[in-house]
Amino acid sequence: MTAAAESTVAFEGRFARELTELAVPWQAEEAPDPELLVLNDSLAEELGLAPDYLRTPEGVRLLLGNYVPPGATPVAQAYAGHQFGGYSPLLGDGRALLLGELVGDGGRLRDVHLKGSGRTPFARAGDGRAVIGPMLREYLVSEAMHALAIPTTRALAVVATGRPVRRDTMLPGAVLARVASSHLRVGSFQYARATENMDLLRRLADHAISRHHPGAARSEHPYLALFEAVVAAQADLVAKWMLVGFVHGVMNTDNMTISGETIDYGPCAFMDAFDPAAVYSSIDVGGRYAYANQPVVAEWNLARLAEAMLPLFNEDQEQAVGPAVEALGKFRGQYSDAWFNGMKAKIGLPAGLAGTPEGDAASDLVDGVIGLLKDGPVDYTRFFRNLGQAARGNSRTVRGMVLDLAAFDAWAERWTALKPDAELMDSVNPAYIPRNHLVEEALAAATEGDLGPFNRMLEAVRSPFREREGLERYTEGPPEDFGKYLTFCGT
Repeated sequence: MTAAAESTVAFEGRFARELTELAVPWQAEEAPDPELLVLNDSLAEELGLAPDYLRTPEGVRLLLGNYVPPGATPVAQAYAGHQFGGYSPLLGDGRALLLGELVGDGGRLRDVHLKGSGRTPFARAGDGRAVIGPMLREYLVSEAMHALAIPTTRALAVVATGRPVRRDTMLPGAVLARVASSHLRVGSFQYARATENMDLLRRLADHAISRHHPGAARSEHPYLALFEAVVAAQADLVAKWMLVGFVHGVMNTDNMTISGETIDYGPCAFMDAFDPAAVYSSIDVGGRYAYANQPVVAEWNLARLAEAMLPLFNEDQEQAVGPAVEALGKFRGQYSDAWFNGMKAKIGLPAGLAGTPEGDAASDLVDGVIGLLKDGPVDYTRFFRNLGQAARGNSRTVRGMVLDLAAFDAWAERWTALKPDAELMDSVNPAYIPRNHLVEEALAAATEGDLGPFNRMLEAVRSPFREREGLERYTEGPPEDFGKYLTFCGT
């Protein structure tokens, strides 16, 4: 595609067309002096967008929402949500716009969505803008999650607007263009239910089935099957978060997708030292969304989805409750199976074998390794990576990471007797994650105009399982003076 072929950018307007009650037509704020900071070339190509075109002045304006191709219908999406447990009947895209959907590789429909594009009718007291640091954080962490094979929204580009934005100080403004299977959320269903418009609720569910869980359409009870599919997807997703030590930080119901993708990388972080109570959000003062609470909160959020969908399960609410409770009740088993199988892979043991002596031994070893991690400040990512060396016969490094050497030796003797697979371990235990101290270093430099540290870190985390010379600092934990780490949502 060239600059003269811009008409081939053809956004679908399926969400805006099918769910008009949830879509407010809107335009992005004009950027005074745009500059493309980072572009995801491979993702652009998946979407049928030529990177060379996106680097032209018109392509950059497209990524800001300032150029709207013919036929496109940018909208701000309406949704409700429980935020830190408190229900808000109307939230919506306060600083975001859905440009529309693109048909990418394999005919897959994907949203292109802007963040930081200016005030919308849902902005409340916010200015609708974003700044460079948090937008680059979402780009970096979402690409790391994708490389870790964790379902996620993807970052297409970050564009500086040339407009200073007031936060604690004046900071350079930016817009993130991100891509998702859709932006349907638990909060979308909560909003539809609150309107008491059963036709809207049904159309929303049909839209979700069509885009994400088409198998539900063949079920005798398609809407219950849709709910079951979301429960299963979220159980698998949160298990994957836990396995890599990821803390989302803001698991409100408006941040839980129907697709099962991770969304909204605001106050998020990867654990350094293993800590079940780890919290990295500056506003999560009660630890509601702490690391160990994530499965519990996910189940709670899914209960809110069940409440919103009850009329679709059965017109008689009393008869609807039983199937909903039964479907939700599968979450814990699905999550537990996904997490335990993932942990077995992390220590080099095959999944399954439940009910066999080998399976029981593997489960005991999983419990044992968590006990070792809890016993002292052990770097979560490095421990498992170094454990791969122990599977090859060199246990000195990982042994030196724990406090109770006798407990480690006893555990390791039982573990090595099962002949752990070192290659399996290296395929699931990353060498590189977005280390918090290095993320802050990269974002601070980028805010001052130097994208070098950001690009080098991005290179490391995009191939997290393959160690390379020259990237040793990206495997290391924080310096002693780094202190307690907190992140902010950027609004």
